[in-house]
Amino acid sequence: MQHTGDRLKVDPQKIIIFGAGRIGRSFIGQLFGCSGYSVVFVDVDRTIVRLLNERKSYRVVIKGDQTEEIIVQNVSAIHASDTQMVAETVCSAGIAAVSVGKFALEKVLPVIAKGLELRHKYNPYFPLDIILAENMRSAAEFTREELVKHLPGGFPVDMLVGLIETSIGKMVPIIPLAEIEKDPLVVFAEPYNSLILDGKGFKTPVPDVNGLAPKSNIKAWVDRKAFIHNLGHATAAYYGHFLHPQMTYMYEVLEDKLVLDFTREVMMQSATVLNKVYSEDLPMNELTDHVEDLLNRFRNRALQDTVFRVGLDLIRKLAPDDRFMGAVNLARQQGMPFDLILKAMSYGFFFDAKNEEGDLYPNDGYFLQEVRSDFKAAIIKYLNIDASEETELINNLQNLYLQIRNIP
Repeated sequence: MQHTGDRLKVDPQKIIIFGAGRIGRSFIGQLFGCSGYSVVFVDVDRTIVRLLNERKSYRVVIKGDQTEEIIVQNVSAIHASDTQMVAETVCSAGIAAVSVGKFALEKVLPVIAKGLELRHKYNPYFPLDIILAENMRSAAEFTREELVKHLPGGFPVDMLVGLIETSIGKMVPIIPLAEIEKDPLVVFAEPYNSLILDGKGFKTPVPDVNGLAPKSNIKAWVDRKAFIHNLGHATAAYYGHFLHPQMTYMYEVLEDKLVLDFTREVMMQSATVLNKVYSEDLPMNELTDHVEDLLNRFRNRALQDTVFRVGLDLIRKLAPDDRFMGAVNLARQQGMPFDLILKAMSYGFFFDAKNEEGDLYPNDGYFLQEVRSDFKAAIIKYLNIDASEETELINNLQNLYLQIRNIP
């Protein structure tokens, strides 16, 4: 029988990844797996967990000018309900990553805390770095606050836990149902493979993994992702769907010069704001090149990225701290224009694209229905816009909504 201490020894070449979804498998798992790490996923999907344990590998299909297939090997998985096994793996892993989405993050932190307690007991001199692959502003601060709630008083969290914020720029489309039926583990992804992360957040040396791009001021790069990439992608989806509701793919709507040019203008308005805020980290010439690179990536035909995927979840994407309103708030702080950003946001109030089964994203239908019924009440209720402090903003949005609605 293996002794507990032996079982819980740190393996520097093992990563535990919470979330075996598209980013977890096509990005984090791929980068570390292809650099010689053993990859352990934690997920709630029993089929995915079972298949990963049976096959010990999965396929990543890269969709670009040429199609490439990568086999990620030395893979296993644990169901999220097996909290003891998860905690023991947190104790013994060389590094961890979380890719579950902002709202699920709180649910995984208690078991991570349990694993950190074990690690403190058996491996007190081995800090654990946790890559937060969540595209959240202030993700490290949020995670630390939640972790502390589940750790004993006096736990040396700042000494033993590195919280690594990231900027996740890789685009991963929804896998067609026919492909999932053939292989539930397959993921499609674009060729882009640069994982921008906080170089200052590590408690141990940055792993020798191809594709990691540590930055000294991660806040600038997180904002660049939210307020240029995410903003532009959603703009193209919302305006593109408004003009061409019959079209399915992002490359289709972006073939319309009106959509392409408007998307570029919106992204550049936001880029100008970011340049003023982060002039040393984000020079204007590099931001301009970044916008053009993104527009080319958005038009990747092989990726088959859908307008539905890019635009869905309106309540989150139109919220005060997300891609549109976050950029607006930054512009207001700098006393800079944001009219194009607000106009782009307004097309989201008409976004009713459907998936391949003909369904709206669940919450979007209710939201759009209430927007049509009482615009002001709906955005105050669902987007948490402060009615007392944001009267001018709400009126501007309503005016834009009515103007767009009345376009013949």
